[in-house]
Amino acid sequence: MQKCVGLLQQEHKNGVVLLDRPDPNLGREVWISANHLNGAPYGMKVVCELLAEVTEPVTRPAAAKIIEVLGDPGRPDVAMLSIIRQHGLPESFSEPVKQAADSYPLQLDEDTIARELERGRVDRRHEQIMTIDGEDARDLDDAIGIEALESGGFELGVHIADVSHYVEENSTLDQEAQKRATSVYLVDRVIPMLPPRLSNGICSLNPDQDRLTFSAVMTFNASGEMTGGHLEETIIRSRARSSYNEVCQALEEDRLPEDREPWFLEKLRLMRHLADLLKQKRLNRGSIEFEFPETHVDLDQEGHPVDIYPYPITFANGIIEEFMLAANELVAHFANQKKLPFLYRVHELPDPEKLQKFTRLANVLGVPCRLRGAPTPGQLAKVLEKVKTEPFGQTLSQLLLRSLAKARYAPENLGHFGLASEYYCHFTSPIRRYPDLFVHRVLKAQLHGHVKRKTWMKGLDELADHVSDMERTAMYAERDTVDQKAAEYMRGKLGDVFTGIVSGFNAAGIFIQLENTVEGMVPFRTMQGYLRYDDERMRVTNETTGLVYSIGDAVTVQVAQADIIQRRIDFAMVTHLDKELVQADQKNGKGSRFDRDRKSPEKNKKSGSGKKKHRDQQNKSSGHKKADMTGRPDGGKNNRKRKKKKK
Repeated sequence: MQKCVGLLQQEHKNGVVLLDRPDPNLGREVWISANHLNGAPYGMKVVCELLAEVTEPVTRPAAAKIIEVLGDPGRPDVAMLSIIRQHGLPESFSEPVKQAADSYPLQLDEDTIARELERGRVDRRHEQIMTIDGEDARDLDDAIGIEALESGGFELGVHIADVSHYVEENSTLDQEAQKRATSVYLVDRVIPMLPPRLSNGICSLNPDQDRLTFSAVMTFNASGEMTGGHLEETIIRSRARSSYNEVCQALEEDRLPEDREPWFLEKLRLMRHLADLLKQKRLNRGSIEFEFPETHVDLDQEGHPVDIYPYPITFANGIIEEFMLAANELVAHFANQKKLPFLYRVHELPDPEKLQKFTRLANVLGVPCRLRGAPTPGQLAKVLEKVKTEPFGQTLSQLLLRSLAKARYAPENLGHFGLASEYYCHFTSPIRRYPDLFVHRVLKAQLHGHVKRKTWMKGLDELADHVSDMERTAMYAERDTVDQKAAEYMRGKLGDVFTGIVSGFNAAGIFIQLENTVEGMVPFRTMQGYLRYDDERMRVTNETTGLVYSIGDAVTVQVAQADIIQRRIDFAMVTHLDKELVQADQKNGKGSRFDRDRKSPEKNKKSGSGKKKHRDQQNKSSGHKKADMTGRPDGGKNNRKRKKKKK
């Protein structure tokens, strides 16, 4: 039976649960009779279960019963637990799964190494291989080795943890990993796909430790053209555990970091050179580059947010991204050639109607844009390049991103539109993504000549749908935790004034994104004057004052409300209006007259005032939530392992 999470409030002798996430069928609340309260105190966050299945919109609140009391909604741990319950995420591993993980050693012993070498594994422990990841990362699933060739080219080794060696098909561990499908990276914790005994232990490519790996070894000429590539089972020993920050500083200063061997800097130079060549080739073929700020949240020991700011993406992140992309493409091409039962990462053509809306707005904002029929990725990339330096650049880029389909997993090779790639898959993160683990299993079977074509093809469509669904669930949960901490953070800033930009509109107000990436709404009811909303031009005109608010406009706003239950932030407009007048407006409860007779956004009426939700919850004209295209070549590899306490 369906479960939901919300705040329990008293209604006579009964109760009402105000849902954290409004449901298309249930609305905003469910009803709890007195005999179904089960002792739950009012004012607490609770989990409730419907008494009957609801398959269509109700006319009055559906009946439910309380099955769990989560606690005081003001506590950070309760807020996080509410999100975990809301999305149906697991909190721990069962005893059988833990026991299965504990059966594996923490280190490789000499007998295992000798046996694997005898079976044909390639010994690359003598090579200068390193990992480059976030400073707080614990599950190091990829390592890089690079050599300069006499011809002026490069040999690149992308060495990936051989998780499939330990997680055998249909085993207890495999069934649990498939069920979870992905690790989930919340603001204050990680919910791993595999038990830490594996993910942070024998599978993690920790420095100075022998590890089993599955490697994509590629050669490139001096121009960055791939001239060859193959897959092999390997044993490596990482010689250095580096971070994006260390790599960035070393290359910017062209100086060997303290306590590093001389080869370290030389390898970094080679990596940067090759990555630059690969990126330029990718852009030349039409790959689309989206650059949106990602939110970093610093937490104290109790889980309270102490700072929020954009996470800096450096060229060091880009180096690893390019290498992961190259490996993913090599693997997908190989699988396609061999006609293997496979999970491809696909990204289909844009939605024509959404693309037309983007085109109209771009032209209105002064960016010449003619996109007819089925545009190529290169055409869209050129438009993005034009808007990059404009004040409305990020917002317009986000609107374009929303016109694109969401990337997903599929048994058919449909190509990746955003990357302008004919063949693409996910190969490089089997510790945290089940599709990668499945891909490893199929590829290794091909190398050993025992592919289970009929068996694997039979359930492949269902598997593709499941892992795609779980990826979306993880994405929404991750975003909800960021929104939760943003609301908590801004609650301590009531009355403070911030600078931001107009990022979108709906029937209830104007969305503003602050410089620290936090987004909230200025409700129309708090604004003085007669307001007219032009949906096609995406702007609001105050006909009383003559002021116009358009996408990308710089404004200053005052924090008026921060609701940590609904994860909603309301602002009051300060820019262009006398600050005292705005405050008086709010104090006296004066609202605005909102003209819906012209360019009426009736389709947006379901949206209430408040902080922007996800696109499938609230139809907002534009905004700055990071979406899954993904332009990040490895499905957002760099969107993990970076927030405090993530790992």
